[in-house]
Amino acid sequence: MSALTSDYSVKSDFAYAVVRDRILTHEYPPGGTFNQASLALELGISTTPLREALRKLQSEGLVELGAHRDAVVTRLTVEEARDLLEMRLALDPLAAGLAAERRTRDDIAAIRAASDIHALPGHPSIDQLVRHRRFHQAIYRASHNDVLISMLDALWDKSDRYRLAGLRRDRDDEELRRKDAEHHRMMMCVIAGDTAAATEVTRRHIESSLAVTAAQLLSDDSDET
Repeated sequence: MSALTSDYSVKSDFAYAVVRDRILTHEYPPGGTFNQASLALELGISTTPLREALRKLQSEGLVELGAHRDAVVTRLTVEEARDLLEMRLALDPLAAGLAAERRTRDDIAAIRAASDIHALPGHPSIDQLVRHRRFHQAIYRASHNDVLISMLDALWDKSDRYRLAGLRRDRDDEELRRKDAEHHRMMMCVIAGDTAAATEVTRRHIESSLAVTAAQLLSDDSDET
């Protein structure tokens, strides 16, 4: 077992983390393929734990597996972009509103600790994606609604792929400043216990998100084919 795999008690967990990160950062781009045997050799593991990891990723809709030895990264579609956006428009504002009602001192501390983020730039690193997720996660976990939290967690990985697709269009400085301001206002509304304002700023945040841009770009691509 390599030094990297030693950080994981189960080899399939290590393989899952590596492949998932490569998919989310588009190192393995949508529609791209990678050879399972070659990847197992690169990671220093057998194909058995790799296949287990890929089956988990398949259940999450991130890869497609066939009888052959290559795995295919699931393509991005206008329909899925729309579906994810509709779900997040319904759930994110709800979570923020509930967080404003139910946040505890520990929740406020977690939100403040996660608030040192900036709007995602082009070609964001894994660390930037993780920080972005941590901030939003701190808010919706403050809702103390386990079903809602679970649903938003499940949506996040797929949404990250569309966020990256949205970054095909450069964001100007004004847009970056606006998104940073929305993050700050979202935090302050939740901390202040202002349910209506937390709900509204989160709704506006989603309506102008990278997911919207991605849906538009994918629709344009579809029209051109």
